[in-house]
Amino acid sequence: MRCVIAHYPFDLTKSEVEQSMDGITPETVTGVSVTISRRVYPVMQVGEAVTRLSRRDFTTGEMRRALTRLGFTCHDAQPAPPAADPRAGRNPLGW
Repeated sequence: MRCVIAHYPFDLTKSEVEQSMDGITPETVTGVSVTISRRVYPVMQVGEAVTRLSRRDFTTGEMRRALTRLGFTCHDAQPAPPAADPRAGRNPLGW
C-alpha cells in the first residue's frame, strides 16, 4: 500500500513492517503506540525503523494513519499515573 510519510511515498505491506520490527526491542511507551506481533512499540520508533528517516521528519499522526491503514492496532497515550503525595506516611501532626 502506498503511504506518504514526511512528503515521501513509501510502498509498505504489513509483512514488511512486521519483518522490519522483528528483533527490535520496544522502547518505553510514553505516547501513541502500536501492536506488532504481540509487542507494543511507540509509533515513532516504528516509523524510524520502517522509513529510515529521523523521528523529527514525520509526525505521530502520519505514522498512526499509515499503520492503521495497513491493519495494525494503534493505542492512544496512557494517562500519567498520579504523583505520590509527599505527605503520605507522615504523622498528621508533622513530627
